[in-house]
Amino acid sequence: MKMARGLSLASFTAWAIASCSDGTVVNSVDGGRDGSAPQNDGAALLDSGVDGSPVTDATSDAHDATPDAVVDAKATDALSNVTTVVVHYPVAGGSTMTLRGSASSLNWTTGATLTAAGTNAWQWSSTALTTDLEVKPLLNDSDWSKGPNYVIAPGKTTHLYPHFKTTKGAVTTRWPSFASKTLNNARPVYVYLPPTYSENTEARFPVVYMHDGQNLFDPSLAFGGNEWKADETMDDGVDKGMIREAIIIGVGNTNARMSEYTPVKDPDYGGGGGDAYLDMLEKELKPTVDAELRTLTGREDTVMLGSSLGGLISSYAGIGHSGTFGLIGAMSPSTWWNNVWLLGAVAKSPTSPRPVRVYVDSGDGGSSKDGVDDTKKLAEAYRTLGYKDNVTLKHVVQSGGQHSEVYWAQRLPVALAFILGPGR
Repeated sequence: MKMARGLSLASFTAWAIASCSDGTVVNSVDGGRDGSAPQNDGAALLDSGVDGSPVTDATSDAHDATPDAVVDAKATDALSNVTTVVVHYPVAGGSTMTLRGSASSLNWTTGATLTAAGTNAWQWSSTALTTDLEVKPLLNDSDWSKGPNYVIAPGKTTHLYPHFKTTKGAVTTRWPSFASKTLNNARPVYVYLPPTYSENTEARFPVVYMHDGQNLFDPSLAFGGNEWKADETMDDGVDKGMIREAIIIGVGNTNARMSEYTPVKDPDYGGGGGDAYLDMLEKELKPTVDAELRTLTGREDTVMLGSSLGGLISSYAGIGHSGTFGLIGAMSPSTWWNNVWLLGAVAKSPTSPRPVRVYVDSGDGGSSKDGVDDTKKLAEAYRTLGYKDNVTLKHVVQSGGQHSEVYWAQRLPVALAFILGPGR
């Protein structure tokens, strides 16, 4: 049985819209002061496909680090035209790993038995492949790996990190009271581990750091009872191959939220403690996460994503902390803060390092129009730095979207799909 590779743009659009809630509007956590009411530029929620180039090799799955041996293998492959698939998975004693595929001695009826290639690694090679090949690993030639087919390029070594049994990720309050010496306070930190994490101990994952962690997973904790459904969004996106599997770290807010999420003081609201908050994330929380979980630690695999004031501090992190957080998502950012200070700060960003990829969005509904005009200017500031639409920058305007968790949950599938890239 051949498994579907993934979704077309039309199918992805339907999936993203289907993930939306009932549209109930709640008051903003930030009080709704987020801009005037201009016209939008006609962009739709899914204005063009999620087609930015992946941060890492799209043929790999979950673990994209490249050891020296892999580099050597790829160099050899380029010269000898050998195509190699290495499946990494802890196979129990007596079990076998097989591979089925669309061509080159493979078929969809009977699997080819793979040969051992080190600890928990299984290999298949061919010298006959001249075009892309679709494959699926199987346990005991009976249990198909979850998700769409893998697409293998000829003449290269591709490393796969599949899962066969687990269909849902898991959410825990891993650190109920994470104490910060930098901020002299404590907060809950919630963790989502993707489906492959518990099953395939060989795999490592990118990490998405999200602010307002109480709002992400549990309606009983979320503002107004409206959670982002971040775990469901990730599970669905992984299953369809539209989102690369990742760990989500939901960083709880505190009563110092306004100060921690703002980079400078506002004449009316104060604040301005953002640098200390980002130092806490970079120097205290991230080292703890990397020490305790199987993470990919590089900037190209580390996301910062938030909304409203959380979008403001995320965009700011791309200016001074992009050496650590190389992927940035700013949803309905409070660009109005301190007379749109952020616009000038982004325009003057240091040449290097800069974020690898940036996602910016807003709605255009409600009394504030969700600050759509200022957010449009923010996207333009990134373009002046050389960011290219739908490649390194994605700017989305949701028609009728208002400044609330309801609409951020609706746009989250598109944001994660662009920032993390596809899983297949």
